[in-house]
Amino acid sequence: MPARHQRVTAPSDDLAAALEAIRVELGLDAAFPPAAIAEAEAFAAAPRLPDADRTGIPFITIDPEGSTDLDQALHLERDGDGYRVHYAIADVAAFAEPGGAIDAEARRRGQTMYAPDGRVPLHPAVVSEGAASLLAGEVRGAYVWSFGLDAAGRAVRVGLERARVRSRAQRSYAEAQRLLEEGDAMLALLREVGELRIALEAERGGASLDMPEEEIERDGDDYRLVRRELLPVERWNAQLSLMTGMEAARLMLGAGAGILRTMPRPPEADVRAFRAEVAAIGEPWREDEHYGDFLRRLDRSEPSTLAILQAARRLFRGASYRVVDEAADASDASEWVQAAIGAPYAHATAPLRRLVDRFVLAHCEAIANGREVPAWATRGLEGLPEIMQESSRIAGALERASVDAVEIAVLRHRIGEEFDAVVVQARKEGATIQLIDPPTEAMCETDASPGERIRARLTEADLATRSLRFAEAAAG
Repeated sequence: MPARHQRVTAPSDDLAAALEAIRVELGLDAAFPPAAIAEAEAFAAAPRLPDADRTGIPFITIDPEGSTDLDQALHLERDGDGYRVHYAIADVAAFAEPGGAIDAEARRRGQTMYAPDGRVPLHPAVVSEGAASLLAGEVRGAYVWSFGLDAAGRAVRVGLERARVRSRAQRSYAEAQRLLEEGDAMLALLREVGELRIALEAERGGASLDMPEEEIERDGDDYRLVRRELLPVERWNAQLSLMTGMEAARLMLGAGAGILRTMPRPPEADVRAFRAEVAAIGEPWREDEHYGDFLRRLDRSEPSTLAILQAARRLFRGASYRVVDEAADASDASEWVQAAIGAPYAHATAPLRRLVDRFVLAHCEAIANGREVPAWATRGLEGLPEIMQESSRIAGALERASVDAVEIAVLRHRIGEEFDAVVVQARKEGATIQLIDPPTEAMCETDASPGERIRARLTEADLATRSLRFAEAAAG
């Protein structure tokens, strides 16, 4: 499905005010305390780099266009019948002194918050977008994972060290996809490994929604809504991150120390309800087919698929963070599974943007090398699940409210117009619909069933109350 755009062309001062009001409501402030800024500037002036030198590995980064806080760099090569994967992760522990001003502020924030008119970063930009970011051509400190994969893509050897690295190039997703299609050898290996890992995901009962992304782009005083399919290279790149998180979980469970990201398997009642909605939509789903396999094979270009993916969200609920310590039973890995992945898993690849990853990496590096976990990393787990859960709640609220505001700004001058839409979920108070163009989700008064296409008439678009509502248009 090609990306679709809708530009806000009217004066947008009130939209800017609405977006600012959302951040105020959520208590978000991008400014850092002077002490945190001073710490960050001191590190940027004289970064502490590891002794080990891995600058000879030709890493590249693959990120959204224009990214500056680059957490990961990768390199793949053949290794006999298998593969060797190097995955470098930014070394946040080098500048976030335990108990210092940066550390304290990061624990208050939890994660970077993204809004259409800016972001509220986890760390000061002088380090997160500068001295610690894995920018092309710059020597940086990193946690370097080394994976030996067999011919099926399974990790059979895993190493982790802190070392100096230097990325050779920064690629956007679109650029990486183009280079791959033009014959880039290393990116071709990423495709091979990515496809193998997707097959392993299916084998272990993992699942992915792979929802089309709804993004808000800013161009001066104007905004665009963009709904786009993920490029194949994004899925393959994500598999390296998933593999790293799975191996991090394995290390921590084996040592009985650390923190994992868990999610329960969906209750049978939710699976039955989802199956009933799929039947109403009219998509064939065999009784013996796992829901993960079913979701993987759906055609993302079909409008009815949006309804199915929306309904499937109930299968991906209850994610939380769980500390592994002496009081926890880590002997049964099945009790620590992240159900969407189909294996135990930890957040380990985005420390510039997510607090918990810093502590996971410190645990894993010590465990992988037979050393005791640093005391600061052990102490840092106290209260960390609650910090991450609350910051995730705020991030979700910021995203939903911001998208709502921009959608209303796009549509507020079109009251009374009719739009093609797909019903994605039926509720007591009305139905959730997905407009085909512009790509907008809203409430609608209709008796139509999930998966049905309707004509929806816009009845309300109020930016002050962030209310957007439709009613099914009369036939004919």
